Amino acid sequence: MGADLVPRRLIVIGAGLIGTSIALAVRDHGADVLLTDRDPAAARLAAGLGAGVVLPGGPAAYRGAPADLAVLAVPPAAVPAALRDAQKHQVAHVYTDVASVKQAPIAEAAKLGCDLTAFVGGHPLGGREWSGPLAARAGLFRGRSWVLCPTGESGAAAAATVTALVRACGARPVLMDPAEHDRAMAVISHAPHVVASAMAARFVDTPETIMRLTGQGARDVTRIAAGDPRLWLGIMSANAHPIADVLDEVARDLARTASALRSEGNTAVTDLLVRGRVGHGRIPDPQKVEDS
Repeated sequence: MGADLVPRRLIVIGAGLIGTSIALAVRDHGADVLLTDRDPAAARLAAGLGAGVVLPGGPAAYRGAPADLAVLAVPPAAVPAALRDAQKHQVAHVYTDVASVKQAPIAEAAKLGCDLTAFVGGHPLGGREWSGPLAARAGLFRGRSWVLCPTGESGAAAAATVTALVRACGARPVLMDPAEHDRAMAVISHAPHVVASAMAARFVDTPETIMRLTGQGARDVTRIAAGDPRLWLGIMSANAHPIADVLDEVARDLARTASALRSEGNTAVTDLLVRGRVGHGRIPDPQKVEDS
């Protein structure tokens, strides 16, 4: 996209992995970024990485003209209050978030009286196992999908501004309804995290002599279980029912397979293995998607 379309002045509220990565990406386009975080040390660290300038005191201390865009890079449960407070102090013309759950935060923001005409929900589908500003990368979202969930009230100008941010970060905007988004995330992200954690939990009491034998397969299956439990508890609480529905389906598959193994029947086992292979084959190759 042309440099003239990139938001020129941004405020990033939340200087963790995602917020700092967004700030670094738009800084590469020459944008001015103010950073704030409930942990001042995180904001200072992000600023030291070149992500922007610290805004001491947060949104309540902001005294300048409204920025083009405020990015709420906070957990799902914190989005409604963060939006209310940012709008109360008129820190920006347009607002977006990065939370991986959409329906509940948007509904709560409406209850708090937030101006949803200036808000477009967002969820960049890029991340790492690690958290915090030190894990941030300017290219974290390059070639990745970035879901946008405009509300029925979102204005055209707000949607255009947030779409410009997405493209400035090298991502592809994908429009989805908030409820559709949450069901999708339960299948492709949230429930897989629970399953990976359940498998990794088997290793807690596994003798060290056996753990020394683990190889790449065990690492691949459990990699995402290394995520911050507090962050993931917030995500799962905000999208509880869709996640539970997927886990019920997984549990039925596992129960049938366990029963078949105990009875030495191969049909259910073969069925799961075949469906698993077919399902894995449907996961897009990131390189091919990026090149398309």
